Amino acid sequence: MGKETLTLVFLLVSGLLFGSIVGEILGPWVPFLTKSKIITWSPAADLEILKYDLTFQVKLNLASIGGACPRVLDTSTDKVG
Repeated sequence: MGKETLTLVFLLVSGLLFGSIVGEILGPWVPFLTKSKIITWSPAADLEILKYDLTFQVKLNLASIGGACPRVLDTSTDKVG
């Protein structure tokens, strides 16, 4: 995984967290920012010698998506030269 990919993942996660925090703070005044959708993925397998059961859950709201978008757009418009 290259440096650019790690930077993009870091900026996405930090944007989502920042947007989520801002949404929670502004929630009493702008209630639609706190409406969220939970996305869950639960991969599991039983391979006789190895058994696993994982759960990944992402809670997205409008503010968290809004926090991630500017960061992605900022990294995608870097000048090559």
